[in-house]
Formats: sequence, structure tokens, C-alpha cells
Amino acid sequence: MNIRACGRRLRADAGFTLIEIMVVVVILGILAALIAPNIIGNVDKAQVAAVKQDIRVIENAIDMFRLERFRYPTTDEGLNALITPPSDPTVPFPPGGYIKRLPKDPWGRPFVYVQPGTHGEFDVYSLGRDGAPGGEGVDADIGNWDDTK
Repeated sequence: MNIRACGRRLRADAGFTLIEIMVVVVILGILAALIAPNIIGNVDKAQVAAVKQDIRVIENAIDMFRLERFRYPTTDEGLNALITPPSDPTVPFPPGGYIKRLPKDPWGRPFVYVQPGTHGEFDVYSLGRDGAPGGEGVDADIGNWDDTK
């Protein structure tokens, strides 16, 4: 065999055929179709769990507010009453506030606070993934009245 023939043979064996590439693409597509629904479902569950945890933290801060001021923040004051000192310096307010910062829900929206609430003395809730009242599944409102904390 001469050198020229050997060089041609190496170049011919160096790449993948179209059929080999198509087989790999089909295998990757099948794997993605099987794995993606499991991952997406877990992301939704994690977001709902994060909302519930944030609501618990906000509820604790509201309870501390009530212990010091003998009332809950009004709807007009909102959750900002937990981080903003009152204009009257004689009203008790802990250094740094009752909570360091107000969290947003996993979809980037602020939590809703209503006092008096329709489900209790106050309601703290997220409007869910869709950002609209009501809904089902991940789009449902998630609030402090939810028994599955």
C-alpha cells in the first residue's frame, strides 16, 4: 500500500455517517421525552413548597408584630409594616424589622396580604403560577389557610 492510498482511507473513516448521527439524535429525543416530564413536575412541586415556606416565615413575622403592637398590620399598611419603621419613634420596632426582607413568590410577584382575612384573622397568599385569583394545580392560590403546610 502506498502513502496516498493510506491517507484516503483514513479520511474516509474519520467522520460519522448521516445514519449514525440520526440514530444518536433519535436516542437523545427519546431520553428527553422520558426525563423532561419528571423534571418539570418536580420543579412545580419545589415552587409550591417554597411558597409555603415563605408564607410560614411571613406569618411568624406578623405574629411578632402583633406581640409588640397588640394588633395585626392593616391591609393598607400591608407587609411593608414588617420592614419599615413607624413614623412615631415611641412605637416599638425591632432593629432590622420583623423580617429582613419581603420575599417574592417563585414567579417573581409579591405576596398578597389582607386583614381581616376571609380565611382567618389575616390572609397571606400567592396567586400561583398564573398570577390570577383562583386556578387549579400550580395555578391555584397558595395561602396560609392551606392545610397541607
